[in-house]
Amino acid sequence: MSIDPIALASALINCPSITPAQGPVFDVLEDALTPLGFTVHRFTLGEAPDGPTENMVAIRGEGAPHFGFAGHLDVVPPGDGWSGNAFSARIEDGRLVGRGANDMKGAIAAYVAALSRAEQKQGTASLLITGDEEGYATFGTPRIIDWLNDKGIRPDMILIGEPTSNEVLGDTVKIGRRGSVNMWIEVPGTQGHVAYPHRADNPIPPLARVVAALDAIHLDDGTDAFPPSNLEFTAISTPTHASNVIPGTGTAQLNIRFNNLQRGADLVAMVEEVAAREAPGAKVTARISGEAFLTPPGRLFDVVVEAIEEETGRKPELSTSGGTSDGRFLIALCPVVDFGLPNATMHKVDESAAVEDIHALSRIYERVVAKVLG
Repeated sequence: MSIDPIALASALINCPSITPAQGPVFDVLEDALTPLGFTVHRFTLGEAPDGPTENMVAIRGEGAPHFGFAGHLDVVPPGDGWSGNAFSARIEDGRLVGRGANDMKGAIAAYVAALSRAEQKQGTASLLITGDEEGYATFGTPRIIDWLNDKGIRPDMILIGEPTSNEVLGDTVKIGRRGSVNMWIEVPGTQGHVAYPHRADNPIPPLARVVAALDAIHLDDGTDAFPPSNLEFTAISTPTHASNVIPGTGTAQLNIRFNNLQRGADLVAMVEEVAAREAPGAKVTARISGEAFLTPPGRLFDVVVEAIEEETGRKPELSTSGGTSDGRFLIALCPVVDFGLPNATMHKVDESAAVEDIHALSRIYERVVAKVLG
């Protein structure tokens, strides 16, 4: 049974699955995997706002080596301005268009199609698929890891199908990712009339001092594998917008993308210290999305690089740039690399992927499976 990756990707796109996702989109994937001999396990966890989230673990074979493929079926909201229905897949000018075509239903379909053609002669193949990668992953991949640990199942290596290629398919493989932490700094004050400042306490000047102090900090110069860590303010707000009202609070929002010279908890402590010094009484709330990680040289990216070179003739760059992925969790199990489609349209209006790229990616994945499990 050979699966057409374009048909499967289209069927997945046609299921609206804004994060956190569950239900029909997982039905489509299960229907594709079951005839290939996979045992499919599905479980849904959590409540709003971070849930409910559905996860899937599909397993075929037994013993070593255990090769896992990880991905997500949830997508970001489509936004306005699409030329058609974001959840109605269509092909235009040789490209598959629809939310998730690029990030990352196209890659999941390419991998399942590869499995339908590749002969698995040994070991275990698994798919670790979550419905909450685009959100906070509270009930997503970390809970898949819990499930695997409870069952005593441990992959030897995991390939993640995130869209990593920059200009053309196969030019980049991600062998690590930066960590990420979001923080909110709230400075208290006392609301009042601007004409009577002695009866109010304006939180904006101390908040501005916090922002200036943090903006002046040089975190590091990066490493051979990672760029420098960077702190970026993403929002500053007050609850009132009238021109004659001193606000009662002021809030700054920031994100730090950091390399493996830093730890999320240490960065939170640094921000708390600055906030306490510049704006006594300030409250810092933090959410660490994941720590930086780096996969050391080894069998996993050797076979991925070999497969890319054989199919495309390109030797990919081994990179740690870009955003985070669920590799930040999965690295606790085994070596992890990310490789997938060119990422130019991810999260954009009229997100798309070249039909030929999806087919070529499927052939690369087929080569990887053959090298590890053939």
